[in-house]
Amino acid sequence: MILETKNIFLNQKPGNKEDVIRKIGGIFSSQGFTNEYYTQAMLDKEKVFNTYIGNELAIPHGIEEAKKHILKTGLVLMTFPEGQDWGAAEKVKVVIGIAAVGDEHLDVLGKIRHDFFGQGRS
Repeated sequence: MILETKNIFLNQKPGNKEDVIRKIGGIFSSQGFTNEYYTQAMLDKEKVFNTYIGNELAIPHGIEEAKKHILKTGLVLMTFPEGQDWGAAEKVKVVIGIAAVGDEHLDVLGKIRHDFFGQGRS
């Protein structure tokens, strides 16, 4: 899993969910993980599928068609100790943005699932 120290942002102040996604997309783009179109792909994904997955965790990522905008696999992690509204009355405390080449997102999601939910949970 590719999570660089410079892509960890602790103790963020809650704000607008779309602004959080835009910030993550900007980081991906500025560091060469994606091109500038990936941010919109993450916003589009959120419109059709809320990326909140439980345990106060959201994993924004792009829609399937966005794979062409990903240049290399990477993660951005943000923590929101006060809780960040993520829609449908859900608050998250951890947001992990994912940009993954090809099918690498399945491995990344599996590792996140294991770390946050444990091996034995479904």
